[in-house]
Amino acid sequence: MNILEFANSLPDHRQEIKIRHLSTDIIFITVAAVICGAQDWEDIEYFGYCKESFLRKYLLLPNGIPSHDTFNRFFSHLDPQVMESQFRIWVKTICSEHSELVSIDGKTICGAKQGGKSLFHMVSAFCHANGVSLAQVRTGEKSNEITAIPELIKALDLEGCIISIDAMGCQHAIADEIIQAKAHYILAVKNNQQELYKALEDTFRFQGVKERVSSHELDFGHGRIENRTCYTSQNIENIDITKWRNVKTLIKVVSERYDKTNHKAEEPAVRYYISSIGQEPVFFNTTIRAHWGIENKLHWLLDVSMGEDASRKREKNSPQNFSVVFKTALTMLQKYNPEKGKPSIKTKRKMGGWSDQHLIAMMGIDPS
Repeated sequence: MNILEFANSLPDHRQEIKIRHLSTDIIFITVAAVICGAQDWEDIEYFGYCKESFLRKYLLLPNGIPSHDTFNRFFSHLDPQVMESQFRIWVKTICSEHSELVSIDGKTICGAKQGGKSLFHMVSAFCHANGVSLAQVRTGEKSNEITAIPELIKALDLEGCIISIDAMGCQHAIADEIIQAKAHYILAVKNNQQELYKALEDTFRFQGVKERVSSHELDFGHGRIENRTCYTSQNIENIDITKWRNVKTLIKVVSERYDKTNHKAEEPAVRYYISSIGQEPVFFNTTIRAHWGIENKLHWLLDVSMGEDASRKREKNSPQNFSVVFKTALTMLQKYNPEKGKPSIKTKRKMGGWSDQHLIAMMGIDPS
């Protein structure tokens, strides 16, 4: 499914008598503009004016380029559930099967504020094998992630996948939902689950060093050296298995950092996890480290390379729908591999603006 087919698949919610600009045209121009660096409705309108001759090769544009107010009204009234549903279908057509690790994490859209308060929070599922967001669910605030995560799990086919979630998602109901989805879990444990946290502390405190299996992993970057030691235990006698279904492995990760700039060692950080997988420490060390790829490969790219946090969309459904537009554009940019070099997302956006040939390739359109 290319972007034209994606745009055509969205039902038009407007009264037919009032339609001057086709929904397909509006969606196509918006995604193309965001790929090329547009941040607001005015940017999108002027992108349309500058690229009108190019756009007419693929769009009807019966009344020319829509105004910025038209773009704003359209996305403010578009049903976000419909937009999200079609996004998920589109992602399935361009990505391989979800394999191995899928991380679930939330992100507050900082730019969508009113009265100094963020209007909403998005919980996303990120597939590491494909490097793309599979789906997202809107919540009012971060505390509502607990109700959003099961909804996200139900929306996706995650059979056989490993689902990693931070401590907010360490809930009995969420573990049950993952098991029902025929998937596996790795859940971070903090004091929000005091009984479980203490059981993990006690297990690793009293278990002899010789009985613990460990893995070391060094990371050099950002001006520091980090040594992560992962310990695992299959001893689950302290765990209430009626609450934590299918738990097989208890995990402790000790992170020791040394700052090369000021030549100081930070206080070691200790983190605990539970998992429904019976694996060795080296597996968990690598997988838990990979979980934070959702921060680096999705949230950071959306913020820094795509400018999502700078977006000021506040009207009705506009912030949620535009979040899907950002992820759609980012997915296209990530999947695009030009013949020469390995350009960054930032550079690819410029390439789309400089060259119509690169832009249509990014959008999956046949140039003929």
